[in-house]
Amino acid sequence: MPIELLLIITAVAFIYVGVNYALTKMGKRIPAFPQAILMWLGAYSIFKFVLFPPIPVALLYTYMGLVTLVVFLFISSTEKAWTEFKRPILNTVLAVNPIYKGIRTVSFVALPLLIGYGTYDFNVPKYDEPIDLRTVHPAPPASVTVRGQNFTLQTAQNPFRVDENGKYLPVGQEAKYFKMNPFDPNAPPYMKNVRDGGAIFFQNCHFCHGDNLNGRGMFAYAFVPIPANFSDPGTIAQLQETFVFWRIAKGGPGLPTEGAPWASAMPPWEEHLTTDEIWKVNMFEYWHTEFFPRTWD
Repeated sequence: MPIELLLIITAVAFIYVGVNYALTKMGKRIPAFPQAILMWLGAYSIFKFVLFPPIPVALLYTYMGLVTLVVFLFISSTEKAWTEFKRPILNTVLAVNPIYKGIRTVSFVALPLLIGYGTYDFNVPKYDEPIDLRTVHPAPPASVTVRGQNFTLQTAQNPFRVDENGKYLPVGQEAKYFKMNPFDPNAPPYMKNVRDGGAIFFQNCHFCHGDNLNGRGMFAYAFVPIPANFSDPGTIAQLQETFVFWRIAKGGPGLPTEGAPWASAMPPWEEHLTTDEIWKVNMFEYWHTEFFPRTWD
């Protein structure tokens, strides 16, 4: 994200300088006030519509605050530019002609009334039923494509859920591993995969989900709602392993509409982890909490 953002800003700056130079040479230079508005709107468009994955709203507001400061510094860098920037504002305040008088009326009467009504309408309690069905655990899609590989969630299996003979270990039979030491040099294949999943978890997930998987990581309270508490029997113990795989892979942006207002801030981990790593994290979470995933039976 930072490199992508830096490249975009650099490209836009070059385009701005080039276009401004060409228009000045043609005698069609854009005045300072419209320039400032265009720069602000251009920055907002990049942050809002160009960057992917989308940035949180709080970060968008922070960036736009910095952009506003930078635009004012740029516009006020010379007395000539600052005077040019202020001219339409002073003309509006003083209503030097009928056009500016109309703009002043809109700016100081109609616009505040409109904003006031919008603020009131936004904050007034509403008791209408939601248009869409809402659920904390929305139904997963029938299949999902992760890193170019298609998974049918009702039939997919964790490829690392294997016993000592390398055969698939049915759900419920992993209880014999729950108290086992994953760092034992002679640990069975199942525990080696749990160990790998734990390493991935503590490199990426524990900051929010916590050392004990209880949703109390160091960043947890920066989010509303806070991250899921996996040690609570009401979370992953109620879900199929493929459901958890889907949620990790697609994160908050992959939640269907009925997942609001419990939309998650979790990133789509398929952009950072392989499918094997996601399956191993899955195993670690169930092993650590000593829960069994639900089955489709």
